[in-house]
Amino acid sequence: MMRLGALIVACAAALGAQGLSWERILHSDDEPGNWLSYSGNLLGHRYSKLALIHKGNVARLQPAWIYQIGGAQKFETSPIVVDGTMYISEPPNMVLAMDTKTGRSLWTFTHPLPGDLRVCCGQVNRGVAVLGERVYFGTLDARLIALDSKTGRKVWEAVLADYRKGFSVTSAPLIVKDKVITGMAGGEYGVRGFIDAYDAATGKLAWRFYTVPGTGEPGVETWGGDSWKRGGGTTWVTGVYDAEQNLIIWGTGNPGPDWNGDVRPGDNLYTDAAVAVDADTGKLKWHFQFTPHDVHDWDAVQVPVLAEGVVRGEKRKLLLWANRNAFYYVIDRTTGKFLHARPYVKQTWATGLDDDGRPIRMPGTEPSVEGVRVYPDVGGGTNWWSSSYSPQTGLFYMAAREGGATYFKGGAEFREGELYFGGGSRQIPRDERYGAIRALEATTGRLVWEFKLARTPGGGVLTTAGGLAFAGTSEGDFLALDAATGKNLWRFRTGAAVNSNPVTYISGGKQQVAVASGKALFVFEVNE
Repeated sequence: MMRLGALIVACAAALGAQGLSWERILHSDDEPGNWLSYSGNLLGHRYSKLALIHKGNVARLQPAWIYQIGGAQKFETSPIVVDGTMYISEPPNMVLAMDTKTGRSLWTFTHPLPGDLRVCCGQVNRGVAVLGERVYFGTLDARLIALDSKTGRKVWEAVLADYRKGFSVTSAPLIVKDKVITGMAGGEYGVRGFIDAYDAATGKLAWRFYTVPGTGEPGVETWGGDSWKRGGGTTWVTGVYDAEQNLIIWGTGNPGPDWNGDVRPGDNLYTDAAVAVDADTGKLKWHFQFTPHDVHDWDAVQVPVLAEGVVRGEKRKLLLWANRNAFYYVIDRTTGKFLHARPYVKQTWATGLDDDGRPIRMPGTEPSVEGVRVYPDVGGGTNWWSSSYSPQTGLFYMAAREGGATYFKGGAEFREGELYFGGGSRQIPRDERYGAIRALEATTGRLVWEFKLARTPGGGVLTTAGGLAFAGTSEGDFLALDAATGKNLWRFRTGAAVNSNPVTYISGGKQQVAVASGKALFVFEVNE
């Protein structure tokens, strides 16, 4: 009888003869031997049905191959794997295709970057997307490029915006039907955020949804004067797709300027929010704002997680979200209605949330010229890296950060193409800062277990049907934990911080786990 791994490889090869179809991406859970989109599936689960690596053999996990990169930027890629070929982005401007068995390079593509880039927080790129026989990726000078997946040859290029104003792209695109959906970055330069959809075949813009409403649009009244023009709300991490409702759900960043809210009175829609837009038209269907009038830089760009569960005695379609502002939210994803929330790390800025999920702020927690101490710090309770949801355990897994900061308010004069912070922050001396991998009950946010880390983390979590939760640390450890209990089952010293999201797939009949750490991509498999 053919082994499961070999059977998966054979089926994938047959499917791959015609390239990666939309139907395969839509039903990616049916072929766990591949990793077909940024989160593994379109629901944001970062969960794999593979169980060839499991609690009984994970202790024998060893490196199969390692790929080293150059440069000084953080390596934040999340690989895509299609029928034995891995596609990754290498900072700041390269895409590679590699053989998953050996790590041998099949082709590389380098996009020339201008010398006058304006990038706030590192020249990084978090990955690519694949559809048919094309690979799509965004660039730091605000372009979307399509490549031939077999050769790396450029097919088309689209310009999103003027990089000289601070616009850039750092996230992996999302494929929905025949469109390539991309977010953008640059909020710290006072740009106006948006989500774009491009025709996958031609590169023609199909629609654009502005995350900050303009003159005459609903929500513009939540901005004082013309502050919406510099409103931020950027979309710098990949969203998800709800096929049943035909909705793209995406997180938005903080308003601009970051720490001085005096120049933008109001709630500042749709910053720090989940926005649900029609996949065909880009029209807004609903939104939920986590942090109205944010003055602590708590971007809501975490990857949304779509699941089902019983809340308030009723089975519902849910949106699960561990937000940067320290609260874990459960939202009805059909309407955007708030259902439940609770803190998952220490927070001192809100006494709670009202019945609509609006925070009830503690007095005296806004940044001041003298400085005010608030938990969490500017990095938040978690940040951009992915959480994971396991249908096997019903738990939500995430990398948490504990620590506070002193927040300062400063001047907020806008100059196009220059940083627009309006203040700053610094760590609290002798503060007890640490990190943890935490498993929460998905429908309530109740803590089930935690695995403490010495330092705050910078990478995401992967769960599998083998009963495992994989995660990395800032100290340079890659871990396999028991998904049910949090017990450490395996540890590998990579030698550098993990600032990425792990993935898993089948190569040559074996399950592999890949993660970027430091300046290298590590690929592991069980030593027979």
